[in-house]
Amino acid sequence: MCGIIGYIGEKNAVSVVIDGLKRLEYRGYDSAGIACLLDGKIKTVKCKGKIKNLEALIDDTLKDSKMAIGHTRWATHGKPSDENAHPHCSGSIALVHNGIIENYSEIKKELQKEGYNFVSQTDTEVIAHLVRKYREENLSLEDAVRKAVKRLKGSYAIVLMDEKEPDKLIGVRMESPLVVGISDNEKFIASDVPAFLNHCNKVIFLEDGEMIVLNKKDFKVYNLEGKEKKKELVTITWTASMAEKGGFKHFMLKEIYEQPRALSDTIRGRVLAEEGEIVFEEFGLTKDELKKVEKIYLVACGTSYHACLIGEYMIENIAKVPVEVDIASEFRYRNMPFERNSLFVAITQSGETADTLAALRYAKKSGVKTLTICNVLGSTASREADAVFYTHSGPEIGVASTKAFTSQIVALYILSIGLSIAKENSSKTLIKNLLEELLLLPRMAEETLALDKKIQALAKEVYRKPNFLYLGRGLNYPVALEGALKLKEISYIHAEGYAAGEMKHGPIALVEEGFPVIFIVSEDSYLDKTVSNIEEIKARDGFVITFSSSNMAKIRKLSDRFIYVKGINSYLNTVLFSIPLQLLAYHVALLRGCDVDQPRNLAKSVTVE
Repeated sequence: MCGIIGYIGEKNAVSVVIDGLKRLEYRGYDSAGIACLLDGKIKTVKCKGKIKNLEALIDDTLKDSKMAIGHTRWATHGKPSDENAHPHCSGSIALVHNGIIENYSEIKKELQKEGYNFVSQTDTEVIAHLVRKYREENLSLEDAVRKAVKRLKGSYAIVLMDEKEPDKLIGVRMESPLVVGISDNEKFIASDVPAFLNHCNKVIFLEDGEMIVLNKKDFKVYNLEGKEKKKELVTITWTASMAEKGGFKHFMLKEIYEQPRALSDTIRGRVLAEEGEIVFEEFGLTKDELKKVEKIYLVACGTSYHACLIGEYMIENIAKVPVEVDIASEFRYRNMPFERNSLFVAITQSGETADTLAALRYAKKSGVKTLTICNVLGSTASREADAVFYTHSGPEIGVASTKAFTSQIVALYILSIGLSIAKENSSKTLIKNLLEELLLLPRMAEETLALDKKIQALAKEVYRKPNFLYLGRGLNYPVALEGALKLKEISYIHAEGYAAGEMKHGPIALVEEGFPVIFIVSEDSYLDKTVSNIEEIKARDGFVITFSSSNMAKIRKLSDRFIYVKGINSYLNTVLFSIPLQLLAYHVALLRGCDVDQPRNLAKSVTVE
């Protein structure tokens, strides 16, 4: 990840590519690079840091090139560095890649045995070496690329060139976006439309398993078996700002809709459902290390703290390991003694949250094993913890966290299962069922997003209300907290999240005619008790809004507004319930005229106390 741009035409290719990379900066990145063809040879320039650093390294002579590729990297495998920046080269091949190659390790070992020299820690470099290998078997460039990508497991958007074919760019897509700009004497290929929208508005959107071959005047699209396909040209009518957001009005909405992909990338390569196993190396902890854990401390701030509360239920129920959850800003001042064989887990999207880092450092100083669940490779938390699990949810630009939160839940679900496997305290059948259900989650998240129109209609009914109460039991209690936080953050409406069982201990005093109360209801052991809570609100003329995985007729009858959310299991339903609550907060904020992506007084990452 994260931004790709390629160009072939009659203009200054390097300038076009650099401009395209700048237009993709909104996606987030930690290094940048270009490769261009000049006098029959590929020239590569790349570096850690910002595009301005890259520009300072580019020789004016390179600007005579008419074909180039570029990349801004959001690190996944290998820390941010000059060596790990894209493009990656092998022989006559230069290549950029977005995505994650799950089986890169086994391919890398195979290629190393055959004498191929690796200079980076990335998964991407194996693709460049594979293409070179098959070219050296006298395959055409197109056939070499097809043969190479058939070896890959995972997601990829690849753009490459070969100095032996100086009039050709090739792109391949599998579960990672790739779009092509078509103009008379020039062609563009990028991960997103804004990269070239100022040059061209006629595009082709590649689908999974498609390969495109570009030259200045023509293009052809094939499937991976080599059969040519016809593609429809689409005219883009977005503004540049809209294009950055993929046509969405705000980054927050875009990131809500990116959740199926983010969840998939968090799961990818981490679970072996058929075998009933997880890949322990992805946590940086061995099975033996997890087996010895007798207590877990989950510590975080804000939305990540709510993920910790969900994780507490998961770990205690699935792995039978006691858990203590704390807010980082409180934990850091407690000077508490850790119990023997403890594991401290810091959860942070950015890896730079000041209070969470302070708590992490306190745990390390106390001699406790530390793990961070983090989204940003190379961040302070990922460097300082003993072990790290990257969520791979991609850059999150909207201040209110959405996809990072649900990816954290998935990470904790996998950790819970890993602990149970290590401790051998669950049946193989249960573990396999839990993992198989996890694989359903991205598709179910996609289905849940189809509720958006119902959520919009609901928002129109309630956006003028000054107060909200969110209630849930068990795993849904933290979901209620998170739903209330989202509404507060971006719409500036006062909202409280409570455990439904605590309703009669104070919050019910707020309820009067028309007062909106949002219930999150699962089809679980809490169901009957939650129904009783709904009845108590209705008895006081409250306005009941229910998000439920149970279609029970009584709940429908009691609810003023009922939204059915098809569930999987009580653990993963926390993800599926969170999506419509995010959408509700978004649409209410929009109707109130609030700045959704940059709400007042808030920062994306709180790096000071």
